[in-house]
Amino acid sequence: MATALQAAINTPQSNRLKQILKMAPRIIDVYFMIALHDVNNSLICALIPLLMSRHATIFPDKGFSYEIHRRLLEFMLAAFQRSPDFIALLKKPIMDKLGEAYDSPAKTELALQLCWAIGEHGGGGESHKDAARELFESLELLLYENLSSSRLGLWKESSLGSAGETFRKSSQSRLLCFVVTAIAKLATHHRELLPRARVSLGKVARSRISDGRVWRRARDYLGLMNEPAICLSVLGPSRPSHGYKRNPGVVNWSEGGTKMIAHIPFYILGEQEGPPFHDFSFADVIPRS
Repeated sequence: MATALQAAINTPQSNRLKQILKMAPRIIDVYFMIALHDVNNSLICALIPLLMSRHATIFPDKGFSYEIHRRLLEFMLAAFQRSPDFIALLKKPIMDKLGEAYDSPAKTELALQLCWAIGEHGGGGESHKDAARELFESLELLLYENLSSSRLGLWKESSLGSAGETFRKSSQSRLLCFVVTAIAKLATHHRELLPRARVSLGKVARSRISDGRVWRRARDYLGLMNEPAICLSVLGPSRPSHGYKRNPGVVNWSEGGTKMIAHIPFYILGEQEGPPFHDFSFADVIPRS
C-alpha cells in the first residue's frame, strides 16, 4: 500500500482521477448515512477498526485526504455517540492507535478524536469499569511518556526551531491537552479513578517541561475535582447518548440559543421541582453598583 501511494504522488493526475477524487467524498457521505440509519450495531462495530486502519493510508491528494479524513472521524464519533459501548468493545484497537499518536499527523488527529470520545463517553459507560481502567492506563502512559522524555520542551525553545519542529511540538501540545481532558473526564465518570487522576494531573501541573497550555489545563481540572458537583456539570457528558440519561445539572450547551443559562451554580437546580432551595439571593451574586 505504501509503495502504491508513493507511486501515485510521483504520477500526474489524469482527468478521470480528478473526477473520481471529487466524487468519492459524496459517495462516502451516502455510505455512512445509510450505515448509521440502517445497519445494526454489530456491523458498525466491526467497521470502525477497518476505518481506523485505513485512516493513515488515504490517497495522498491534499484536498481529497482532508475531506476523507474528516468524514471518517465524523462517522466514528457519531457511532460512539450512538453506542458508547463500542469504546469498551474496541478498547484494544483504540489503545493501539493511541500508541501510534506520533507516527504521522493523520494518526495524531485520529488519537485526538479517540481521546475526546474516551473522555466524553466515560470509556464506554458506567457498566464498563474494567475497560475504562485499561483506557485510563493507556492515557496515563501517553502522558508519562511525554513528561519523562521531554518531547515538548519549553515553550521558548519551540519558537526557536524550524517551522516543521514548531508545528510538531504544537501538535503534541494539542494532543496532550486532549489527553489531560480525557483523564479528568474519565475520572469524573468513574470515581474510583479519581486518586490516580489527581496524581497524573498533579505531575503535569507541577511540570515546566511542557507547554504552558497543558499544565494550566491540568491545574484547572485539579481545582474542579475539589468540587464534585461542579466537576460533574463541567466535565460530564455534553449530551446524553442513546439509552443514557444526562446526569442532573449537566448543561446541554447546544440549547443555549433557546434556553437561558444562568451564571449561578446551575448544578444546584438540576432536576429539582418547585422554587430553588438555595440559601443566597442575587444580591450575593451580582455586585452592587
